[in-house]
Amino acid sequence: MGEDISFPVALSYEAERISWQQGDDIAISARECSALMAAEEVPLALVYNGIDYAVMMITPHDVDDFVAGFSFTENVISSFVDLRHIKITAQPDGLRADVRVNAEALRKVLARTRRPIAGRTGCGICGADMESITNRNICDVTGQEPDAGAIHKALENLRSHQVLNKGIGMLHAAAWCLPNGHIVHVREDVGRHNALDKLIGYGLRNQVDFTQGFCFLTSRCSYEMAAKAIAAGMSAVVSLSAPTALAVRTARAAGLVLISPARSTGMYVVSPAP
Repeated sequence: MGEDISFPVALSYEAERISWQQGDDIAISARECSALMAAEEVPLALVYNGIDYAVMMITPHDVDDFVAGFSFTENVISSFVDLRHIKITAQPDGLRADVRVNAEALRKVLARTRRPIAGRTGCGICGADMESITNRNICDVTGQEPDAGAIHKALENLRSHQVLNKGIGMLHAAAWCLPNGHIVHVREDVGRHNALDKLIGYGLRNQVDFTQGFCFLTSRCSYEMAAKAIAAGMSAVVSLSAPTALAVRTARAAGLVLISPARSTGMYVVSPAP
C-alpha cells in the first residue's frame, strides 16, 4: 500500500485584507494586499476491484488511512484483513484509490453500487439512500467516561498537535487520546468525517485499541460521527462543538460516552443519560 500524490495540502492566494476600526461605528480602517493560505480539497475516486463506488472530497494527505477508515465505517469491509491492496494515484483533476478487497467485501460493493456516491466535504453520508441510514446496524460499545482532568489536558494541547492546520486555520482534526489525556494520534482534513475516518483507518492499520482512551474532535458531533466512532469500538468521544439530537440518541442507544460541547470553561456529558 502506498500513496503517489502530487497535490499540496494548502496554497497561498493573493487577497485584500480589510481591517475594522475599533469603536461603535462600523468603518474600514485599512485595506491592504495580503496573502491567504487556503486548504486544498480534491476529489478522491474510490474504486473497489475495478468498480466505481464513491467520489469523496478530501484533503490530499494520509489518503491510505482515509481509504481504510472509510471502507470500514461504511461497512464495505469488516476488518483490515479484508483489504488486499490500496494504490493511490494522481489523476488530472484529483486522486484515484484502486482498492482490492476480498470476496465478501466485493459482494457488499456489488449490492450497493447503483451509481457512484458523491460525497461533499461537509457531509459524511452523501449519496446514501434513506433505508441505508435508518436501518444502519449500530453495535453496542462499552462506554467509559474519561477523567475530567484528562479531557482538559487534551483540550489545552490539541491545537499544538494540528500540524497541517498551522497557518491555515480551516482543517478539522480527530485525535486519539490516552486515558491520561496524552494525545498520541491526530489526523486532519477539510471534512470533519474524513478526519475521523483517517484516524480510524490509522487505528485499523496499526492495531490501536480504541477502548483505552477517548477520541477528541475539533468539530460538532453529528449522527455519522457518532456512528463511525461506535463502528470503530470507541468507548468515548469528546467534541468541541455541540452534538445533534440524533447523535445523542445514537450514542445513548449504543453505550458510547459522548461529551459535547467541551470548552475550557466546562463540558456537557450528554451520553449516557443522567
